[in-house]
Amino acid sequence: MKVISGIYKGRNILGYDLDGTRPTMDRVKESLFAMIQDYIKDAVILDLFSGSGNLGIEALSNGAKEAYLVDYNRKAYNTIKTNIDNLGINNASILNMDYKEALTNLNKTDKKFDVIFLDPPYKTDYIEKSITLIDKYKLLTSNGIIVCENESLDRIVYPINFKAIKDKKYGNKWVVILKQL
Repeated sequence: MKVISGIYKGRNILGYDLDGTRPTMDRVKESLFAMIQDYIKDAVILDLFSGSGNLGIEALSNGAKEAYLVDYNRKAYNTIKTNIDNLGINNASILNMDYKEALTNLNKTDKKFDVIFLDPPYKTDYIEKSITLIDKYKLLTSNGIIVCENESLDRIVYPINFKAIKDKKYGNKWVVILKQL
């Protein structure tokens, strides 16, 4: 895997073969970042099911101000740390914790996010549960977006005070971009 654009363009990212993760492939990542490019510059990013850190690192490469990369899996956490260190990134925080614990802890810091990436394990209801907590804790800025990835459009469930502003299918993966009403 490589960073596809920005200041780290062409640099390698470890974690393509990380157990329990499905990295966003380069062609999907390229299309995704083309869709959200207007939201990235100077943004505060939350990559909640970060895996290798791929999406958060891409956002930082493209001008995001800071990123919070969260993964419960210890191997994923170590891979993210290695990737951040290898790239010399100093504006990323890595959290090795469950998504609920991470959202609860971030709420206590009064941190607000411009872009939140949600690419949890498939066949779970973690997207719905994450967005419910994000909404409850008011973690999204007024102009912020949530980028959801899942193999089933039916699993991308969100409260009625959110709307999908874009959705696209890539092979067996759906990407849905949400905005709060």
